Amino acid sequence: MLAALLLSFAVIFVAELGDKTQLVAMMFALRYRWWVVLSAITVATTAVHVLSVAIGHYLGAALPTHLLGLIAGAMFVFFGLWTLRGDSLSAEEASRAEKATAPAFFVVTSAFILAELGDKTMLATVTLAADRDWLGVWIGSTLGMVAADGLAIIVGAVAGKHLPERFIQITAAALFLLFGAYMLLENVFSSLPVVVIGALSLAIVLLLGGILRALPEHRRPAVLRPGAPAEGPAEAPGSADTAGSGAEAEPVDESSPARGS
Repeated sequence: MLAALLLSFAVIFVAELGDKTQLVAMMFALRYRWWVVLSAITVATTAVHVLSVAIGHYLGAALPTHLLGLIAGAMFVFFGLWTLRGDSLSAEEASRAEKATAPAFFVVTSAFILAELGDKTMLATVTLAADRDWLGVWIGSTLGMVAADGLAIIVGAVAGKHLPERFIQITAAALFLLFGAYMLLENVFSSLPVVVIGALSLAIVLLLGGILRALPEHRRPAVLRPGAPAEGPAEAPGSADTAGSGAEAEPVDESSPARGS
């Protein structure tokens, strides 16, 4: 078991470095609390690798990866468009959302499960479990995945403190769309070289960005409109109230002596 655990950890850790799911982990860490992202990734990885180990150990065959890849690619495109659209919150809703972790946990978990289905790390886990101790493979592959994505989360959490929200939203949407286009093309045109698929995916995202920028301003997503509202409206109401109270105080002070005289 120990040998299977160590081998699986090493294989999955190396396979995950530079993989799309590691980039997705970094992207999520830009927007959500690091511990929410890490816990969601751990749950998603545990679930997917249970399925992978079961397939490798009991069935000895992989899932229909083309179908899963198409579904995952379509969902990533949907996530990208949703992220680009954005949401508007009132001050009270924003305060509640800042404290809420359940929506973020669900989004990250579901995105990682979709991204991992049919991915190379899942197929590697299936292969390892076919002729090795299944428990060791499951534990090792899960730990290897979480460790590799943990590095990406650290990078994303640190970078998120220094990047504006508008840049983060556009980057997140672009990455979702890029991954989605890549997964769709990869499963539709499986004979094409990886470089060609990557170039076509990037061209599709750039074309979509050009189309959105060419739309009339009122039809674009809010994040792509020039002069998007800057952060910091929280201070404005306070300063306005202070100024207002000061303006009201002066007439009262001036009228008091007049009555006295």
